[in-house]
Amino acid sequence: MTMIPGSLGPLDFFPEPDLHPLYPSSSFMSHSLSPDSGLAPSQKSELVSHSLSRACVFGDLSLLQHILSDHQSQPYVDLSARDEDGLSLISLAILGFGSESERDVEREECVRLLIAQGADATCADKAGWTALHHAAVLCPPTLVSHLMTHGCSPFAETRRRLTPLDIVTAHTVLPGRDDIALLLEEAMRSQGWMGGRMEEKRRALDEQLKRKGRQKNVRENVSKVLGLQNQWWGSREEDEGFSSDDSDGEGDQFDEELYTPKLDFTSMLAWSPQELSHIFDAVITTSHTSVRNSQPAITLYLMARFACLTCDQTWLEDLVLGATDAIEEKFFSRSEDITCLVFCLYNATIWLHLMQCDNAINEGCEMLGSFELLEQVINSVFVFIIRYAERRIDQLLDAAILDSSPVASEFESVQFESEWSFLRPFSAKKKSATNTPNHGTPKNSTPSSPPFLPSRPPSPSPLLLGPAPVTPKGLSSLRQTLSRAKTSSTAFNTHSDVPQTTGLQDMTSFLTALHTLLTLSEVNPVLMIQFWSQVMYWTSCEIFNRILTRKKYLCRSKAAQIGMNLVVLEEWIEDMGLPRGIASHLTPVRDLLNWLQCLSSITDFSNLVATIQTMKSINPLQMRRAVRDYKYEVNEGRMTDECIQYLTQLQKDWERHRVKMGVEALRKEMGEREREQTFTAQHSIDNLFDRSHSQSEWEPAKAPQVLGELLDSRHMLPLFLPSDPRVLSATPEKRVVSGYGERPGARTAAHARSTSQASTLDGDGGAMKWRCRSRRVRNVDFETLQWVDRFRTKSQTFQLPVHGEEYEETYPSTPLSGGIDDLRIDTDVPHTILHGTPLTKRPSARSRGRLSLIGDPVIPISF
Repeated sequence: MTMIPGSLGPLDFFPEPDLHPLYPSSSFMSHSLSPDSGLAPSQKSELVSHSLSRACVFGDLSLLQHILSDHQSQPYVDLSARDEDGLSLISLAILGFGSESERDVEREECVRLLIAQGADATCADKAGWTALHHAAVLCPPTLVSHLMTHGCSPFAETRRRLTPLDIVTAHTVLPGRDDIALLLEEAMRSQGWMGGRMEEKRRALDEQLKRKGRQKNVRENVSKVLGLQNQWWGSREEDEGFSSDDSDGEGDQFDEELYTPKLDFTSMLAWSPQELSHIFDAVITTSHTSVRNSQPAITLYLMARFACLTCDQTWLEDLVLGATDAIEEKFFSRSEDITCLVFCLYNATIWLHLMQCDNAINEGCEMLGSFELLEQVINSVFVFIIRYAERRIDQLLDAAILDSSPVASEFESVQFESEWSFLRPFSAKKKSATNTPNHGTPKNSTPSSPPFLPSRPPSPSPLLLGPAPVTPKGLSSLRQTLSRAKTSSTAFNTHSDVPQTTGLQDMTSFLTALHTLLTLSEVNPVLMIQFWSQVMYWTSCEIFNRILTRKKYLCRSKAAQIGMNLVVLEEWIEDMGLPRGIASHLTPVRDLLNWLQCLSSITDFSNLVATIQTMKSINPLQMRRAVRDYKYEVNEGRMTDECIQYLTQLQKDWERHRVKMGVEALRKEMGEREREQTFTAQHSIDNLFDRSHSQSEWEPAKAPQVLGELLDSRHMLPLFLPSDPRVLSATPEKRVVSGYGERPGARTAAHARSTSQASTLDGDGGAMKWRCRSRRVRNVDFETLQWVDRFRTKSQTFQLPVHGEEYEETYPSTPLSGGIDDLRIDTDVPHTILHGTPLTKRPSARSRGRLSLIGDPVIPISF
């Protein structure tokens, strides 16, 4: 076949023009668009469109200005052009923000120039994104505002129904875009917007993250102040109950099916007496102590159901006696570990709640005295926690209350008659040296407590000041309380912006950390109230006795300083939402301080009588002791001889009254008055759970009347549990209090007071805030059931987790014979006897030497 050359036409050997240059320039555009370039109009249009998009992508302001102003390119400019994704020229320019930060200003001018030339800023791409959507993520606030003022609507939605604000604040605000979010939100609100779906979700998530952050800070501060290990808080990421949406419903609080499960083997754990020691070791002795871990209590309860409903009373007795002894041995051996004490108190309370509420086993447990044993255990560990708090407060009390001077500069010029003038400079140096030690903990270390003491911190003995009242030892029961007139001191204001010294801040930090620990551990709220009542009673007694027995505090200047420090302690009680009755324990200290401040100014007999009548919390012996050892300032007035003689006569009359009271106490038994006081105290505790009663109505138990000079700090106020066992599972309502454990200067006193108003319990004016957790405390973890499943369809071998050794047993198949209906025991919950639980001095070893089904007597505990 012959090719005809003429059929091919003329050949063009010129290169194809570059209509898509990578980096177009003004000179290139001028040459390409000139009449001599030889480009067709369609080629020139394609070149201008490509160069225009490249100028927007690179933010080349000079090229963009040339294209928009050159008469050769203007006929081919199309500002409504889109790329393959539907992006407009404005969007292309915006997407380049941040890639080259030095060109962002020039890029912003490109966007402004395009809008000025008539480019549409409201058009959306294929995904529904407008220029404002892209600008909200990438552009500065000035350009975002410019777009909204030139037609871009903040309500424009993408195909996924997202506004620009939703994109910036989808879950959390994008880093560095807070000002953009605020600008968009204000623009939308100015047009009547009240918040959208994504905005509500974002705020809820932000609040949740902030709450978790506060919870973490609270745990860290509490651990720092109390020296806790991180294992105590566990590895669970669940919300720690700072909101009230996780509490049981009102109907669940009194659901009898919840408290008394159906009589089948799904509501009990089978066991044998031979393995009790291993079970106690795994469940109690070596169990991991963690916050709100009620698995030991629920395990012992399900074992008690098995013993009571399918076995006999001996099984139940072995279980309860052995478990209570193991619990006591645990916290006796770890008395300095506050987490262990709180763990034992929480589980003992839950165990008592579970057993008392179960109608199927209630009667059998009551006949064996199981409830009384559990109440003794609760009282014992309760006392150990009190002793822990007292030991820590004893280390801080002098520096925080007695020696701390909030306004030291105002008292530096005070001179006493007993001081020699030439020795005063040396005493001032000594005082400044003793006030400078750091009472905090060393850096990179945790605070430690002193070794365990079997008794309380030492208080001045009444024997040093005179004969004590004759009182029989057998009558010093926790149930005995004597009523005293309730007085309130008006010498100091309730609220005052008193500057806190280092010692005072250390004390309030410890008190707040301990209160927070008890709250987060979900200790029953009435136990917490009675705990702080006892601690404040002891603190008041110690402050009172130390003031009265140390002459350096018996002066009006020291009394004023101590009074200001006492205001901080009273404000702490109010800030924590505790009943104001707890602060009434400080009334004797208040009266003593008022007496020290006014005794030197009493020159009239009638004034003395009127003053004594207002101070009903201190007796004539204490008043006379303060007058006798009082340190007079230079040129300070003195009490007249007539007034002193009257005080001496009152002292003699009081001593005769004290002897009379002592003789009567030898013959006295608990009569109707004491029974009425016990009933009143129990009724007051029950009213705390009644939301129609204010917690301000609660009053602490009264201590016995003081007949000598010193207060009895060793006296234990009676502990009462609620009459309704269903509220034993109640937990205090938690609220985040920022600043727990912060060092001085971290926050001001005013801020501390304002934030702590939203504390663990609401203010004193309303009812006690509590929540029912009866359903949650009955949940059994799967790990608990791994080693207690006894009823198998075939013989299987399992390992019981025992600390330090492997324990294996083989159990044959045990067929179930007979029905379950004949095993049901239907009894009513007996009426709860009102009484205060006695104090346990040491591990009771109730099963010491007693034969059980295990076969061998339990080994006695030696001390």
